[in-house]
Amino acid sequence: MQAVRKRRLFRAGLVLLMTAGLGIAGHRESGKSTMETVVNYQNELFGENVYIFSPDDDPDEVNAILKDIYQEQEANQFGEERYSIYFMPGTYDDIDVNVGFYTQVAGLGELPTDTKLGSLSCTARWLGDDPDNHNACCNFWRGVENLELKSNTMWAVSQATYMRRMQIDGALYLHDNYGWCSGGFLADSNIDLLTDSGSQQQWLSRNCNWKKWMGKNWNMVFLGIEPGKSPEGTWPAVPYTDAGATARIQEKPFLIYDKQEGFCVYVPDERTNASGVSWKKENAGKTIPFSAFYVAKAGVDTAETMNQALAEGKHLFLTPGIYDLDAPLQVKNANTIVLGTGLATLRATNGTACIQTADVPGLKIAGLLFDAGTKESENLLVVGEENAPSTDENAEKIALSDLFFRVGGTKAEAPAKVKRCVTINSSHVTGDNFWVWRADHGDDVAWEENTADEGIVVNGDDVFMYALMVEHFQKYQTTWNGEDGCVVMYQSEIPYDVPNQEAWMSHNNTVDGYASFHVDDAVKQFEAWGLGIYLYNRDAKVNLNTAMEVPDQNGVKVHNICSVMITGNPGMSHVLNDSGDPVMNSGDRAVICEYENGVVR
Repeated sequence: MQAVRKRRLFRAGLVLLMTAGLGIAGHRESGKSTMETVVNYQNELFGENVYIFSPDDDPDEVNAILKDIYQEQEANQFGEERYSIYFMPGTYDDIDVNVGFYTQVAGLGELPTDTKLGSLSCTARWLGDDPDNHNACCNFWRGVENLELKSNTMWAVSQATYMRRMQIDGALYLHDNYGWCSGGFLADSNIDLLTDSGSQQQWLSRNCNWKKWMGKNWNMVFLGIEPGKSPEGTWPAVPYTDAGATARIQEKPFLIYDKQEGFCVYVPDERTNASGVSWKKENAGKTIPFSAFYVAKAGVDTAETMNQALAEGKHLFLTPGIYDLDAPLQVKNANTIVLGTGLATLRATNGTACIQTADVPGLKIAGLLFDAGTKESENLLVVGEENAPSTDENAEKIALSDLFFRVGGTKAEAPAKVKRCVTINSSHVTGDNFWVWRADHGDDVAWEENTADEGIVVNGDDVFMYALMVEHFQKYQTTWNGEDGCVVMYQSEIPYDVPNQEAWMSHNNTVDGYASFHVDDAVKQFEAWGLGIYLYNRDAKVNLNTAMEVPDQNGVKVHNICSVMITGNPGMSHVLNDSGDPVMNSGDRAVICEYENGVVR
């Protein structure tokens, strides 16, 4: 594959050097050819696992490279390879991209319509021996953004994926021939024809537009959809939740290429009370030159080198790979951007966090996978200091986008361990697309092996979370202690591997199991829309008293929550506190449409 890549890099790299005003002569080393110079320049800037294609490249060569990457990544569920595939602005009619594990595909234009691909897909044909199973339940860890797709598109995915800032000229299918799938997340995208969720169990569509939506299962949530474009119906008859306009959203920063400035990172402005697609309107934002970023490379950079860059006031751009960290990245300066590409992965190796931030405004952390290590950490990500005074509510919000967390499953030397994955201490935070996962399959996975008490703890006030998915932790999946919080679309599975009821009791061993979502009794203001909490008794027959616990308080409101017994028995006795029907047999589903201060409607 390397020989093909060099021919491609000569064409695309030459364009980059010349349009950036760098010139070839100044970059030619004595005795080396121009092609070697361009290859060295590209590799020096981004490393071996970032591919940048130009419209001038031979489509056959490009497709050959894409096929090679996909064949490596299609079933590489717990592998260590990571890839970013970028396309320079232009039209690529004959390019066909299949997106496998740990692969990000993106356009380098300021608008998605600047970069047009013939077709792109994520299929589900690799799991098991039956080529017709179409099971996308494990299609994790991949993403596409900032592209126009000129054909119908299949995007059969589950959690830890993203499709953002897309223009799809045809229809969008979120399943592969109605095979199982457990997604997912779609944002800031326009689909000219229908969007069909098919067999998806749950889904959040945020700030999107389409001609028509089709499909329903357990929990389909719509936020910031243009008026009249959300599908008709609501709970209990139809599992659709329309949460209205998006109160506030900071879209994820992304890499672009500008003919005058070269590479930049584009940062969209925060929007409030937002409906519809951002880039089809004012497309307001700013560009930050790449010279303001430290470009990190796995296997080369350490916590020490990246912390030195952060201390010098640099932003971080993490290229694809796995970064073993023996100390946390310390993000202390306001408005710092930490942006990963190609599912760049931070792995704790010394019992510390991967990232620890100060309580400062305007931080943007996006596009990263956090792995617990074999030495137990308290947290993998900590945003803000514990008990720090609240930052100014008028300052720029902290934005956390496409952040995924994993405890176990990988080919580690010993089981992975952590106390909790995420703690958010800061106030005025917007989170957009989280999957927080204690592994239920893979290597070294068992109740006493990959241990983790909690998924996420929110202590800060005014924290908004869109598409929060938290699964399989041994105590509470989510603990919410902050005031004025908001969650739109929550998905959770209770741990599969509880050994017996005695090992899984809460409230000083007086209550069966741990609720998935626990809102502290002291909270006075909190609101959530569209929650699905599921139980699968794989290893023992255990009971869960209730799926969610909230204080009975005016101002604490829950809209459209369901509990589902996937398989096994017994199941869950209540949906919310002591309200809601039990689910005790495979396939049972119970719902509450409105809950506040003990009143069910």
